[in-house]
Amino acid sequence: MRRAALALLAKNISPPNLSLMQDEGFTVSRVKTEVLSGLTVALALVPEAVAFAFVAGVHPLVGLYAAFLVGLVTALFGGRPGMISGATGALAVVMVALVAQHGVEYLFATVVLMGILQVIAGAMHWGKFIRLVPHPVMLGFVNGLAIVIFLAQMSQFKVPGSMVSNGHGMSGGEWLSGMQLYTMLGLVGLTMAIIWLLPRLTNIIPAPLAGIGITAAVVIGFGIDVPRVGDLASIEGGLPAFHIPAVPLNWATLEIIMPYAVILAAIGLIESLLTLNLVGEMIGKRGGASQECIAQGSANILTGFFGGMGGCAMIGQSMINVKSGGRTRIAGIAAALFLLLFIVAASPLIEQIPLAALVGVMFMVVIGTFAWNSFKIMRRVPLTDAFVIVLVTVVTVMEDLAVAVVVGVIVSALAYAWQNARRIHAKSYLTPEGAKVYQVQGPLFFGSSEGFLELFDIAGDPSTVVVDFADSRVADQSALQAIEALAAKYEAAGKTVQLRHLSRDCHQLLAKAGHLMVDSDDDPEYEIAVDYSVKTGILGGGH
Repeated sequence: MRRAALALLAKNISPPNLSLMQDEGFTVSRVKTEVLSGLTVALALVPEAVAFAFVAGVHPLVGLYAAFLVGLVTALFGGRPGMISGATGALAVVMVALVAQHGVEYLFATVVLMGILQVIAGAMHWGKFIRLVPHPVMLGFVNGLAIVIFLAQMSQFKVPGSMVSNGHGMSGGEWLSGMQLYTMLGLVGLTMAIIWLLPRLTNIIPAPLAGIGITAAVVIGFGIDVPRVGDLASIEGGLPAFHIPAVPLNWATLEIIMPYAVILAAIGLIESLLTLNLVGEMIGKRGGASQECIAQGSANILTGFFGGMGGCAMIGQSMINVKSGGRTRIAGIAAALFLLLFIVAASPLIEQIPLAALVGVMFMVVIGTFAWNSFKIMRRVPLTDAFVIVLVTVVTVMEDLAVAVVVGVIVSALAYAWQNARRIHAKSYLTPEGAKVYQVQGPLFFGSSEGFLELFDIAGDPSTVVVDFADSRVADQSALQAIEALAAKYEAAGKTVQLRHLSRDCHQLLAKAGHLMVDSDDDPEYEIAVDYSVKTGILGGGH
């Protein structure tokens, strides 16, 4: 029942209506779809990058350059084609304190060090540990992410220029009201309707791109007064220039930037690897974790030397790309190049795009990302898993994605340890020779060691006791200590204890701890493995 429930849970992690075809190859039609998908992503990246730059307390171009450079490098060398990377809010909220105290040059140096740490993580293959993230954590993660993306769009319903950064995002400001608010809502609804209806009519162009284009044409053609991209900030600029961070190369600088670099590297990798898993579920591909770590790190190193604020995978933009048909590296490369084109040559045009169109696209991402079946799933999975889903969702919204994942993994691990600790028990019987045999069942580790000792009736047992581990496993030092403590108690009572059916890896664990002297041919059929002698202080050779 539990396995079936978890299988159902895993099945519903991926957003609905996104069952995707496999890569068709680089036909003209495929390339066109990839390029148009990249254009859609680039348009959605502009307000995000500008907003996150404001959060970090840096110039908007610092965020846009990061979106271009990180997006380009990871598209070329990342572990999962279809993923989109750039400046993100989770990193921006960490950067703001550094920028406020030490200035933007220290931020650039921190981004370089962050990238170096991520490359090291990739070279050490630490990305594989993302597989330890349980499915309930992933489900809570995507649900929390959907809520975060939705809440982030609320700032677009405020009067441009009336908000200020509070170190955790844009706050304050006056809400739109009256006809301006109704017009904004109407345009958002129009964009969403186009995205929903167009795939039922044609797949010539990505629905999100059509939604942005049609809504922008309506606003510009009729001169409708609603907030536009240019109201956030001007995105006009030149090509990013190589720049060595102007910071002292000494130990004091390292002490300042190292704590921030470690936090940024960890958050960036967690978000990127979770996005890698999520996109992999959607397009049916696996692997690439270490490659993604190295690509993210290389991108951030380059970004730090070209005046960018660094970044990581962007799940919302990745969803837009996949839903628009992006399957290969072409889409990510196109998105980065389009973004650079916007900065260098097309800023007057891009600044006329209404924010309502981009909000409509992100609202459709929210609807597609949230696992609506999770409400049904939580009634079918174990209570602990349902709790983890809710917990991760709440922490994602209240804190950030990385903290939520760590909390979810810890709670899941503790719940698993507790459940296994309760599984330890034993069956007992007397042999014709008068010895009592305890058949231990369940894992013996730190959580179950105390319960293990409570299984034995030392005072009432006969002079010879056999502990059979055929249905158990000795897992750690706490288990070894429990075995020694048990043998010592029997020895103090003047009785002998024997251990049977220890697996080969348990032999090795005992030997490594200095408690067991085993021949390579010792007990090949796992008969009586060892006898314990407190007098010699070791577990002796087998019978």
